[in-house]
Amino acid sequence: MRARELGRHGVVVGDRVDIVGDVSGSPGSLARIVRIAERTSVLTRTPDDYEDAVEGRQERVVVANADQMVIVNALADPPPRTGFIDRCLVAALDAEIEPLLCLTKADLAGPEHLLDYYAGLDLPYVLCRPDAPLDPLLERLTGRLSVLVGHSGVGKSTLVNRLVPDAERAVGAVSAVGKGRHTSTSAVALRLPGGWIVDTPGIRSFGLAHVTADSLLHGFPDLVEASTKCPPNCDHTGAGGTCGLDALVAAGGADPRRLASYRRLLSSRAGDDPTRDAEEAGRAGADPGE
Repeated sequence: MRARELGRHGVVVGDRVDIVGDVSGSPGSLARIVRIAERTSVLTRTPDDYEDAVEGRQERVVVANADQMVIVNALADPPPRTGFIDRCLVAALDAEIEPLLCLTKADLAGPEHLLDYYAGLDLPYVLCRPDAPLDPLLERLTGRLSVLVGHSGVGKSTLVNRLVPDAERAVGAVSAVGKGRHTSTSAVALRLPGGWIVDTPGIRSFGLAHVTADSLLHGFPDLVEASTKCPPNCDHTGAGGTCGLDALVAAGGADPRRLASYRRLLSSRAGDDPTRDAEEAGRAGADPGE
Protein backbone atom coordinates (compact mmCIF):
# COMPACT_ATOMS: atom_id res chain seq x y z
CA MET A 1 0.00 0.00 0.00
CA ARG A 2 1.03 3.62 -0.46
CA ALA A 3 1.95 5.66 2.60
CA ARG A 4 -0.38 8.54 3.44
CA GLU A 5 2.49 11.05 3.41
CA LEU A 6 2.88 10.55 -0.34
CA GLY A 7 -0.39 12.44 -0.76
CA ARG A 8 -1.82 12.35 -4.27
CA HIS A 9 1.46 11.29 -5.86
CA GLY A 10 0.51 8.18 -7.82
CA VAL A 11 2.62 5.07 -8.18
CA VAL A 12 2.81 3.56 -11.65
CA VAL A 13 4.37 0.51 -13.24
CA GLY A 14 8.12 1.04 -13.57
CA ASP A 15 8.47 3.31 -10.54
CA ARG A 16 11.43 2.65 -8.25
CA VAL A 17 10.27 2.91 -4.67
CA ASP A 18 11.42 2.52 -1.06
CA ILE A 19 9.26 0.29 1.12
CA VAL A 20 9.05 -0.49 4.82
CA GLY A 21 7.30 -3.27 6.66
CA ASP A 22 6.96 -6.98 6.05
CA VAL A 23 8.17 -7.70 2.51
CA SER A 24 8.00 -11.47 2.82
CA GLY A 25 4.83 -11.68 0.76
CA SER A 26 3.33 -14.17 3.17
CA PRO A 27 -0.45 -14.12 3.85
CA GLY A 28 -1.40 -11.20 6.09
CA SER A 29 1.88 -9.33 5.54
CA LEU A 30 1.78 -5.57 5.04
CA ALA A 31 4.34 -3.19 3.57
CA ARG A 32 4.13 0.47 2.65
CA ILE A 33 5.60 2.50 -0.20
CA VAL A 34 7.16 5.49 1.54
CA ARG A 35 9.25 7.08 -1.22
CA ILE A 36 9.16 7.26 -5.01
CA ALA A 37 12.50 7.88 -6.72
CA GLU A 38 12.81 10.61 -9.34
CA ARG A 39 11.76 9.23 -12.71
CA THR A 40 14.25 9.10 -15.58
CA SER A 41 11.44 9.00 -18.15
CA VAL A 42 7.65 9.09 -18.23
CA LEU A 43 5.70 7.68 -21.16
CA THR A 44 2.22 9.21 -21.34
CA ARG A 45 -0.71 9.20 -23.71
CA THR A 46 -4.07 10.91 -23.93
CA PRO A 47 -7.37 9.46 -25.16
CA ASP A 48 -7.75 12.28 -27.71
CA ASP A 49 -5.29 14.28 -29.77
CA TYR A 50 -6.39 17.81 -28.99
CA GLU A 51 -6.18 19.68 -25.70
CA ASP A 52 -9.63 21.28 -25.92
CA ALA A 53 -11.35 17.91 -25.67
CA VAL A 54 -12.30 16.92 -22.13
CA GLU A 55 -10.94 13.44 -22.74
CA GLY A 56 -7.82 14.84 -24.38
CA ARG A 57 -6.72 16.66 -21.24
CA GLN A 58 -6.69 13.46 -19.20
CA GLU A 59 -3.04 12.57 -19.54
CA ARG A 60 -2.33 8.98 -18.57
CA VAL A 61 1.04 7.63 -17.52
CA VAL A 62 1.74 4.33 -19.28
CA VAL A 63 5.04 3.49 -17.59
CA ALA A 64 7.84 5.20 -15.68
CA ASN A 65 11.60 4.77 -16.12
CA ALA A 66 11.37 2.89 -19.43
CA ASP A 67 14.37 3.36 -21.69
CA GLN A 68 12.97 1.48 -24.70
CA MET A 69 9.59 1.33 -26.40
CA VAL A 70 8.99 -1.88 -28.32
CA ILE A 71 6.34 -1.10 -30.93
CA VAL A 72 4.75 -4.44 -31.74
CA ASN A 73 3.09 -4.61 -35.15
CA ALA A 74 1.98 -7.61 -37.18
CA LEU A 75 2.99 -7.90 -40.81
CA ALA A 76 -0.34 -9.59 -41.57
CA ASP A 77 -3.61 -10.49 -39.85
CA PRO A 78 -4.00 -7.62 -39.06
CA PRO A 79 -1.80 -5.70 -41.52
CA PRO A 80 0.67 -3.14 -40.15
CA ARG A 81 -0.74 0.26 -39.20
CA THR A 82 1.81 2.92 -40.10
CA GLY A 83 -0.30 5.67 -38.55
CA PHE A 84 -0.19 3.95 -35.18
CA ILE A 85 3.56 3.36 -35.46
CA ASP A 86 4.08 7.05 -36.28
CA ARG A 87 2.13 8.02 -33.16
CA CYS A 88 4.20 5.69 -31.00
CA LEU A 89 7.43 7.08 -32.45
CA VAL A 90 6.33 10.62 -31.61
CA ALA A 91 5.43 9.62 -28.04
CA ALA A 92 8.67 7.68 -27.55
CA LEU A 93 10.95 10.42 -28.85
CA ASP A 94 9.04 13.05 -26.86
CA ALA A 95 9.66 11.00 -23.70
CA GLU A 96 13.30 10.44 -24.71
CA ILE A 97 12.75 6.69 -24.94
CA GLU A 98 14.49 4.72 -27.68
CA PRO A 99 12.06 3.03 -30.12
CA LEU A 100 12.35 -0.51 -31.43
CA LEU A 101 10.03 -1.87 -34.11
CA CYS A 102 9.07 -5.48 -33.44
CA LEU A 103 7.39 -7.08 -36.46
CA THR A 104 5.44 -10.23 -35.65
CA LYS A 105 3.88 -12.87 -37.91
CA ALA A 106 6.85 -12.64 -40.27
CA ASP A 107 5.90 -16.11 -41.48
CA LEU A 108 2.77 -14.62 -43.12
CA ALA A 109 4.26 -11.62 -44.93
CA GLY A 110 7.53 -9.87 -45.62
CA PRO A 111 8.55 -6.51 -44.12
CA GLU A 112 9.70 -4.83 -47.34
CA HIS A 113 6.79 -2.41 -47.82
CA LEU A 114 6.81 -1.32 -44.20
CA LEU A 115 10.57 -0.86 -44.06
CA ASP A 116 10.41 1.15 -47.28
CA TYR A 117 8.03 3.57 -45.58
CA TYR A 118 10.59 4.10 -42.80
CA ALA A 119 13.64 4.08 -45.07
CA GLY A 120 14.49 7.67 -44.12
CA LEU A 121 14.80 6.81 -40.43
CA ASP A 122 17.50 4.98 -38.55
CA LEU A 123 14.81 2.83 -36.94
CA PRO A 124 15.98 -0.48 -35.46
CA TYR A 125 13.71 -3.47 -35.98
CA VAL A 126 13.47 -7.19 -35.33
CA LEU A 127 11.43 -9.85 -37.13
CA CYS A 128 9.60 -12.50 -35.11
CA ARG A 129 8.32 -15.81 -36.43
CA PRO A 130 6.47 -18.44 -34.40
CA ASP A 131 8.92 -21.10 -35.59
CA ALA A 132 12.13 -19.17 -34.88
CA PRO A 133 14.00 -18.35 -31.66
CA LEU A 134 13.60 -14.90 -30.13
CA ASP A 135 17.33 -14.36 -29.64
CA PRO A 136 17.52 -11.14 -31.74
CA LEU A 137 14.75 -9.59 -29.66
CA LEU A 138 16.17 -10.83 -26.36
CA GLU A 139 19.51 -9.23 -27.20
CA ARG A 140 17.82 -5.84 -27.50
CA LEU A 141 15.86 -6.33 -24.27
CA THR A 142 18.87 -7.24 -22.14
CA GLY A 143 19.89 -4.57 -19.67
CA ARG A 144 16.81 -2.44 -20.33
CA LEU A 145 13.35 -1.69 -19.03
CA SER A 146 11.26 -2.01 -22.18
CA VAL A 147 7.59 -1.18 -22.59
CA LEU A 148 5.65 -3.15 -25.21
CA VAL A 149 2.84 -1.33 -27.01
CA GLY A 150 0.64 -2.45 -29.86
CA HIS A 151 -2.85 -2.90 -31.23
CA SER A 152 -4.86 -5.86 -30.00
CA GLY A 153 -4.38 -8.89 -32.20
CA VAL A 154 -0.79 -8.21 -33.28
CA GLY A 155 0.55 -11.08 -31.20
CA LYS A 156 1.93 -9.07 -28.29
CA SER A 157 0.61 -11.37 -25.58
CA THR A 158 1.85 -14.42 -27.48
CA LEU A 159 5.25 -12.76 -27.68
CA VAL A 160 5.27 -12.02 -23.95
CA ASN A 161 4.36 -15.62 -23.14
CA ARG A 162 7.30 -16.81 -25.22
CA LEU A 163 9.66 -14.38 -23.50
CA VAL A 164 8.34 -15.14 -20.02
CA PRO A 165 6.67 -18.59 -20.02
CA ASP A 166 5.25 -18.07 -16.52
CA ALA A 167 3.53 -14.84 -17.52
CA GLU A 168 0.36 -16.59 -18.73
CA ARG A 169 -0.93 -13.50 -20.49
CA ALA A 170 -4.32 -14.10 -22.08
CA VAL A 171 -4.27 -14.61 -25.84
CA GLY A 172 -7.19 -13.81 -28.14
CA ALA A 173 -8.03 -14.37 -31.78
CA VAL A 174 -8.27 -11.75 -34.50
CA SER A 175 -11.83 -11.00 -35.58
CA ALA A 176 -13.12 -11.44 -39.12
CA VAL A 177 -12.73 -7.71 -39.82
CA GLY A 178 -9.04 -7.79 -38.93
CA LYS A 179 -9.31 -6.24 -35.47
CA GLY A 180 -7.86 -7.91 -32.43
CA ARG A 181 -9.80 -8.56 -29.26
CA HIS A 182 -8.50 -6.93 -26.10
CA THR A 183 -6.97 -9.65 -23.94
CA SER A 184 -4.56 -7.84 -21.60
CA THR A 185 -6.41 -5.51 -19.24
CA SER A 186 -3.60 -4.00 -17.18
CA ALA A 187 0.07 -3.10 -17.49
CA VAL A 188 2.40 -5.53 -15.74
CA ALA A 189 6.18 -5.62 -15.28
CA LEU A 190 7.84 -8.96 -15.96
CA ARG A 191 11.43 -9.90 -15.22
CA LEU A 192 13.71 -11.21 -17.94
CA PRO A 193 17.24 -12.52 -17.55
CA GLY A 194 19.08 -9.22 -17.40
CA GLY A 195 16.13 -6.92 -17.98
CA TRP A 196 12.44 -6.11 -17.58
CA ILE A 197 9.51 -5.82 -19.96
CA VAL A 198 6.25 -4.02 -19.27
CA ASP A 199 3.30 -5.52 -21.12
CA THR A 200 0.49 -3.03 -21.72
CA PRO A 201 -3.15 -3.55 -22.75
CA GLY A 202 -3.79 -3.48 -26.49
CA ILE A 203 -4.80 0.04 -27.51
CA ARG A 204 -6.58 1.38 -30.58
CA SER A 205 -5.13 4.89 -30.49
CA PHE A 206 -2.22 6.77 -28.95
CA GLY A 207 -3.49 10.28 -28.26
CA LEU A 208 -0.87 13.02 -28.50
CA ALA A 209 -2.54 16.03 -26.86
CA HIS A 210 0.35 16.16 -24.37
CA VAL A 211 2.94 16.55 -27.15
CA THR A 212 3.92 20.05 -28.29
CA ALA A 213 3.91 21.00 -31.96
CA ASP A 214 7.73 21.12 -32.00
CA SER A 215 7.99 17.66 -30.43
CA LEU A 216 5.50 16.35 -32.96
CA LEU A 217 7.81 17.40 -35.79
CA HIS A 218 10.80 15.80 -34.06
CA GLY A 219 8.86 12.55 -34.13
CA PHE A 220 9.53 12.68 -37.88
CA PRO A 221 13.33 13.02 -37.91
CA ASP A 222 13.43 12.57 -41.69
CA LEU A 223 11.59 15.90 -42.04
CA VAL A 224 13.23 18.00 -39.31
CA GLU A 225 16.23 19.38 -41.21
CA ALA A 226 14.06 20.68 -44.06
CA SER A 227 11.98 22.68 -41.58
CA THR A 228 14.98 24.99 -41.02
CA LYS A 229 14.46 26.25 -44.58
CA CYS A 230 10.87 27.27 -43.92
CA PRO A 231 9.92 30.96 -43.76
CA PRO A 232 9.48 32.47 -40.26
CA ASN A 233 6.41 31.26 -38.34
CA CYS A 234 5.69 28.51 -40.87
CA ASP A 235 3.03 26.19 -39.51
CA HIS A 236 4.13 23.34 -41.81
CA THR A 237 0.57 22.72 -42.99
CA GLY A 238 1.45 23.68 -46.56
CA ALA A 239 -1.39 26.16 -46.70
CA GLY A 240 0.97 29.05 -47.45
CA GLY A 241 2.65 27.23 -50.32
CA THR A 242 6.23 27.96 -49.19
CA CYS A 243 6.84 25.23 -46.60
CA GLY A 244 10.31 23.69 -46.71
CA LEU A 245 8.79 20.26 -46.16
CA ASP A 246 7.03 20.47 -49.53
CA ALA A 247 10.31 21.43 -51.19
CA LEU A 248 12.00 18.42 -49.57
CA VAL A 249 9.40 16.02 -50.93
CA ALA A 250 9.41 17.65 -54.36
CA ALA A 251 13.18 17.18 -54.54
CA GLY A 252 12.81 13.50 -53.69
CA GLY A 253 14.42 13.90 -50.26
CA ALA A 254 11.51 12.39 -48.31
CA ASP A 255 8.60 10.05 -48.82
CA PRO A 256 5.39 12.02 -49.51
CA ARG A 257 3.51 9.51 -47.34
CA ARG A 258 5.61 10.58 -44.36
CA LEU A 259 4.74 14.24 -44.88
CA ALA A 260 1.06 13.35 -45.28
CA SER A 261 1.13 11.40 -42.02
CA TYR A 262 2.81 14.27 -40.18
CA ARG A 263 0.24 16.75 -41.44
CA ARG A 264 -2.62 14.48 -40.46
CA LEU A 265 -1.26 14.41 -36.91
CA LEU A 266 -0.88 18.21 -36.99
CA SER A 267 -4.48 18.59 -38.09
CA SER A 268 -5.67 16.06 -35.56
CA ARG A 269 -3.80 17.80 -32.77
CA ALA A 270 -5.48 21.09 -33.71
CA GLY A 271 -8.87 19.43 -33.35
CA ASP A 272 -10.04 20.49 -36.80
CA ASP A 273 -9.90 17.10 -38.52
CA PRO A 274 -13.15 15.12 -38.17
CA THR A 275 -11.35 12.01 -39.41
CA ARG A 276 -8.35 12.39 -37.08
CA ASP A 277 -8.19 8.67 -36.35
CA ALA A 278 -8.21 7.64 -40.01
CA GLU A 279 -4.45 7.28 -40.14
CA GLU A 280 -4.68 4.42 -37.63
CA ALA A 281 -5.84 2.23 -40.50
CA GLY A 282 -2.83 3.08 -42.67
CA ARG A 283 -1.18 0.09 -44.28
CA ALA A 284 2.42 -0.28 -45.33
CA GLY A 285 2.91 0.31 -49.02
CA ALA A 286 -0.23 2.46 -49.20
CA ASP A 287 -1.34 5.86 -48.01
CA PRO A 288 -0.97 5.80 -44.20
CA GLY A 289 -4.41 7.37 -43.97
CA GLU A 290 -6.13 4.69 -46.04
